[in-house]
Amino acid sequence: MRVAIAGFSLESVSFLPVLSEIEDFRRGETAGVDLIERYRGTNTVMGGFIKVLGEAGAEIVPILMASDGARGPASDAAFVHYIDRICHAVAEADDELDGVLLHPHGAMVTPTRLDPDREMVERVRAALGSTKPLIVALDYHANIDESWAGVATAIFGYHRSPHVDMGETGERAARSLLRTLKGEIRPVMAIAKPGVMVPSIFSATELAPLSDIVEESVVMPSRKEHLIDVSVFAGFSYADVPNCGFSVVAVSNGDEAVARKSAEELSARIWSERKALMHTGMVLSVSEGLDRASALVAHGASKPVVILEHADRMNDSTHVLREILRRGMKKVAVPYLCDAQAAALAIKAGLGAEISATVGGRSSQRSGGPVALRGKVLSAGEKSYRGTGAVRKGNLVNLGPSAVIDADGVAIIVTSINNTAIDLDPFTQFDMRFEDFDIVVLRSKTHFRAAYEPVSEEIIIVDTPDWGPADLTTLPYRHVPVEKIFPFTDRSEAKA
Repeated sequence: MRVAIAGFSLESVSFLPVLSEIEDFRRGETAGVDLIERYRGTNTVMGGFIKVLGEAGAEIVPILMASDGARGPASDAAFVHYIDRICHAVAEADDELDGVLLHPHGAMVTPTRLDPDREMVERVRAALGSTKPLIVALDYHANIDESWAGVATAIFGYHRSPHVDMGETGERAARSLLRTLKGEIRPVMAIAKPGVMVPSIFSATELAPLSDIVEESVVMPSRKEHLIDVSVFAGFSYADVPNCGFSVVAVSNGDEAVARKSAEELSARIWSERKALMHTGMVLSVSEGLDRASALVAHGASKPVVILEHADRMNDSTHVLREILRRGMKKVAVPYLCDAQAAALAIKAGLGAEISATVGGRSSQRSGGPVALRGKVLSAGEKSYRGTGAVRKGNLVNLGPSAVIDADGVAIIVTSINNTAIDLDPFTQFDMRFEDFDIVVLRSKTHFRAAYEPVSEEIIIVDTPDWGPADLTTLPYRHVPVEKIFPFTDRSEAKA
């Protein structure tokens, strides 16, 4: 068996003014045989593809994997560049290929495309032909709809957020492709959408009732004859697209009826639980959150308190940092604040230097604006490493030129490349200890929980006016059909 593997991934916040260009994706690009070496053994979809194909003795045709993480839209030029490369490679090898494993994210947008990931699948299908299996593995936050069922042989998604099962998802997809090639199964697929959107902060799969819904999707195939796999996708609510929101994908062995019934059952359950999925009581204002954290510290918290500035989409929001500095708080860590200018200034000044700088708040008008501070440079230079946490295990993390600035008891890690602190690596990589701080400010949504929940006194979620708010009704959607989707309106009201 000869199987091609390829991926092109971006989670796009439509409202951000910054485009991901070709050069941005190139920082995270690996192509050809290097792809196998980079991703083998990692908790990634590619790692899962490689593991299963390798164990089966299949010949892997590695095309490319390019990602720019979670940012704004991709430029049209970047999208065309990478899809052309993938499709050209598939077409070139088509006569010798038995199938393709493809990994888009599922929540990309471009200035002229509202569903470029589906276009990617369509174009790869055209290059591969209609008779060979094209199996797709998507992020849990993918926005998809029923039209996808007509172009992919089968779709698989992460079950967990934090995404501790990315590798397992790649394995599920690869096993399905191999079984299809051997004639053991004939995948058919159904997709259902309940008409529900939630902010990313409420998409954590350990939060009930979502935890129960996801668990049902995991065990459902073992309870239903012919059912192969079920994926619940929370969608990505900050991509302004018509197919935004939850979806359920069911894959069966030749039985379209069981796939359809399974997808619709879980979709209906999501709709029935729509109000319980919105944990608005979990979210505080910045002032309330810092008051709560200060009280915990004052009363002898035995572990650091985490402040989660979840609405920050570009890792440069300064709403919490500004208030921390204004209050004169001490023993605070702010890992991975993206600001290439501040990092360059610190590196130029050198270790031990006292510098005056403005940091963060440059990505958009909602990010809070730069904060002026004076501090000592504790670390400065290029920084890259292999992730050690449950989500990023084995992945190459490149922060670019980076520095630690101690602003009178507030340790700020400034980076040149946008990345999120989702594990404890920010502390170990910069010779610090998490437990030495009273308060740690994070900018993740769900992924941080795998590493930080066990070691934190409490996680306090604060809302800010940045582009990832808990209240979705504050966003200026143009393409989401808000008249049909909860929380904007109840379905019964829309029908009336």
